[in-house]
Amino acid sequence: MEKTNKGEVNVNNFPIVGIGASAGGLAAFEGFFSGFQKESLPQMAFVLVQHLAPDRPSALPELIQRFTSMVVVQATDNLKVEINCCYIIPPNVELAVVDRILKITEPVKARGHRLPIDFLFTSLALDQLNRSIVIILSGSGNDGTLGLKAVHENGGMVMVQIPAQSEFDGMPLSAVATGLVDFELPLNEMAKKLLGYVGNLSRKVRTQEDVVTDTDSSALERIFTLIKSGTGHDFSRYKPNTILRRIERRMALLQIKSFDSYALKLGNTAQEVTTLFKELLIGVTQFFRDKDAFDKFELSVVPKLFEEDVADSTLRVWVAGCSTGEEAYSVAILLQEHIEKTQKQVRLIIFATDVNSSSIAFARAGIYPKSIENNVSAVRLARFFTLEADGNSYRIRKVIRDSLIFSEHDVIKDPPFSKIDLITCRNLLIYFESDLQRKIIALFHYALNSKGLLFLGSSESVGEFVDLFTSIDRKAKIYQRNADVQAGKRAALARGLPRLISPATNSALPVNTRKIFSKPSLRELTEQSLLKLVAPVAALVNKQGDLLYLHGRSGLFLEPTVGDVTINNILKMAREGLRKELAAALYQVALTQQAVRAVPFKIGVNENVKNARLSISPVSGTNVETGATHLFLVVLEEVATDEVNSFGASIESLSSVPPEQTNHVSNAATSKKIQKLAQQLKIKEDVLQASNLELENSNEELKSTNEEMQSVNEELQSTNEELETSKEEMQSINEELTTVNTELTLKMNDSHRVNNDMNNLLAGTGVGTIFLDLQMRVLRFTPAITNIIPLIKGDVGRPLADLVTNLIGYNSLVVDVSTVLETLTIKEATVQTAVNNFYTLRILPYRTLENVVEGAVITFIDITEIVRIRVALRKANDLLRLAVVVRDSFDAITVQDLTGRTMAWNPAAQRMYGWTEQEALALNVTQRIPPFLRDQIGSVKNSIKTADVLEPVKTQRYAKDGRVVNILLTSTALLDDNGDIYAIATTEKEDKT
Repeated sequence: MEKTNKGEVNVNNFPIVGIGASAGGLAAFEGFFSGFQKESLPQMAFVLVQHLAPDRPSALPELIQRFTSMVVVQATDNLKVEINCCYIIPPNVELAVVDRILKITEPVKARGHRLPIDFLFTSLALDQLNRSIVIILSGSGNDGTLGLKAVHENGGMVMVQIPAQSEFDGMPLSAVATGLVDFELPLNEMAKKLLGYVGNLSRKVRTQEDVVTDTDSSALERIFTLIKSGTGHDFSRYKPNTILRRIERRMALLQIKSFDSYALKLGNTAQEVTTLFKELLIGVTQFFRDKDAFDKFELSVVPKLFEEDVADSTLRVWVAGCSTGEEAYSVAILLQEHIEKTQKQVRLIIFATDVNSSSIAFARAGIYPKSIENNVSAVRLARFFTLEADGNSYRIRKVIRDSLIFSEHDVIKDPPFSKIDLITCRNLLIYFESDLQRKIIALFHYALNSKGLLFLGSSESVGEFVDLFTSIDRKAKIYQRNADVQAGKRAALARGLPRLISPATNSALPVNTRKIFSKPSLRELTEQSLLKLVAPVAALVNKQGDLLYLHGRSGLFLEPTVGDVTINNILKMAREGLRKELAAALYQVALTQQAVRAVPFKIGVNENVKNARLSISPVSGTNVETGATHLFLVVLEEVATDEVNSFGASIESLSSVPPEQTNHVSNAATSKKIQKLAQQLKIKEDVLQASNLELENSNEELKSTNEEMQSVNEELQSTNEELETSKEEMQSINEELTTVNTELTLKMNDSHRVNNDMNNLLAGTGVGTIFLDLQMRVLRFTPAITNIIPLIKGDVGRPLADLVTNLIGYNSLVVDVSTVLETLTIKEATVQTAVNNFYTLRILPYRTLENVVEGAVITFIDITEIVRIRVALRKANDLLRLAVVVRDSFDAITVQDLTGRTMAWNPAAQRMYGWTEQEALALNVTQRIPPFLRDQIGSVKNSIKTADVLEPVKTQRYAKDGRVVNILLTSTALLDDNGDIYAIATTEKEDKT
């Protein structure tokens, strides 16, 4: 605590603590202030914000006064904040702190959409910077979450009540979900921790204009050395006051008073090095941050990117310093909206990079807390986000996620991306010293295409490089690349940034003696040479085949898919010849977690056939970095000879083997081939089985729809009970009781409207439903039930036994309902109506909230389409299995219609006779039969009418080269749905006897 020469507290620089609460806030305030000794004053000031009824006076100041010896008053406009005072927000206003003076403003947003806690916290962050302190207590919703991000960004401290001990845990949970909370404590421990933190808090509000002393500079160099050795990242070219503010914050949190002591802790604690590294990165961002700038970006930049045809129909964007991904996704949303609006066929690729691996992992997952509703419009939430099952978070949709590639990348030392159409780097350069800013701007100029665009933060600019960029919007900091008229002069500037680590000593150099070490190490030379010699195409994918990372030139094996340009799935992008082998191998590796090596395949490129091989192996240790369950590395290599051809060559070479060894070698080769084919068939069967399981799961989900509808009504009723409970808990407070009663009245009206909506919803779902009482008399029914049971309004009150149904083969409805009422177990059955429609019949007890059975509910869910699809799928599977057998058969299999025209021709037939499938389909069977045997055609037709399959007969057929082939012929009749013969299938085996 700062003191004057006389040892008294400086009354002009005491801490100001902002506290936010909502439902359950009064009990939380009592628990918080009870932690201070009542006879002593805390030597700080408190500003309290709670959600109050806007139309009633508040009694909160009088109630808070009971718990503390400080002066408690209701805040007024332009009131100067005094030490050891507690200020309470009045109803229907927003409260801020500016220059240590309270400012009251009228709310801008409508009731129910106001965030007064965020408003106070943000003002404290801007006014107190690294001395800002905020606390979040019990409450529902997410008010305070955005404000605490501003506090953390400016180096302040955030404390939150443990959610499990809060009467309402909505606000604490939302705060904790940001990952920016410093202390998560019970109420009785907060005062002690707060006093300890304030006792070690920096005595001044540090700004960028403050002069850095020699002592501070020396301490920074020692700390930079420790961070560099621990993380590999150098912060010596960041602005010193920014770094000092974050270090002083860590020192206050750990209650360390000197830089030397903190440096000692850094040297002894690896975890603290990691924590400080993350602190220095200041990873605070949000969707569409700085709304005015993004509005101008949408109007000025996005259309400009599409003014001319994009090269290769691809738009490349680089989001540098993306943190947890909100800015990258914001840019992607705006670009995708324009693509959909203009219907341009453009592939969008966005490289989102950051040095923090944990932030990149968070961004890859694409899951964000529900508080993003404050920054993302309802329309965009519906179009580009999906609410998770827990109702507390949103997941970015695939159409946006597939366009982004997240990568760990240090813009200071790593090579830049190239041929970029747009670079966004917002609120990153402000933390760099001016010389580093200049190098980064020159690097961005190098990375951009001609007329590429640059979007910077509100406090950033291109500085002295006005000749390299043209300003499109000076206020929004939007620039367009110019040609570099002094390229030769700037060549060294664009090559990269200087290293600050000596290769010889591997230790940090003093700031004033930095040198550029461009000579690579022997290890680097070796690795680079190996990469040039051995560089197969490789792709990192998940088990669904989604591309996460691509290495090498993949055009030989992969090509963009037709249609949705945002699809990045290796199975869909694989060229013909690779797709089948890749799908089977990937499924096998995902199932067994065992690598598949050197699978040969042929691939056609520009009418040329090339030989290649495929290898897939599981990648271990991916959970920590990516959050993915399983990842797999796909390696594709072009080879000089085809492994299949080499197998054939080995067979041909059997002619040179002695006769006594020929049979042994041939049998071994054939056995090996059969084993390989059996393995491939087993994989395909596993894939088919997995598809069937997925279909069964889908059917189960459809059956649960009715249960979900019932649970909706129960949830609405439980919501009303929770509101009643809230009213009883707050009866001790006159003001809050009035507020709660008003809110409950509105909620009850909403519940009535919801009940009406539910009745209309039940009528509009298409699910036929009958509600029966205990005597099995009709109480209510939905209109859809009339398709099964012809009910009218006059049937209400009639016994179920008197009703006639349209069901076929199901006459036990009354008996089943009676059984359900007796046993209280659910009855399910699949039934069919006279018009050949199918339904899932469910009979379950009708239970009240008190768990009392008052009747039964009968529902009929239409599954006609599902049944038809199931039958069609079964037929398709049968045909698929038959096609596989025909294709892989070693015997020639053909199909001719009754006129002799060839309808089917398998690969074995091509090998036996020489005609390709296309040539064979143009032939008549008589063209392949010697003249003296053509009379057999008539006898075969006559014989096939009396038998489905004819016994094998010896006969002859012509080959393409004119030779006569002796064969064993088996003929089979093919019948249509009416049992009539429409074609003849033949199996032809060469007769060598």
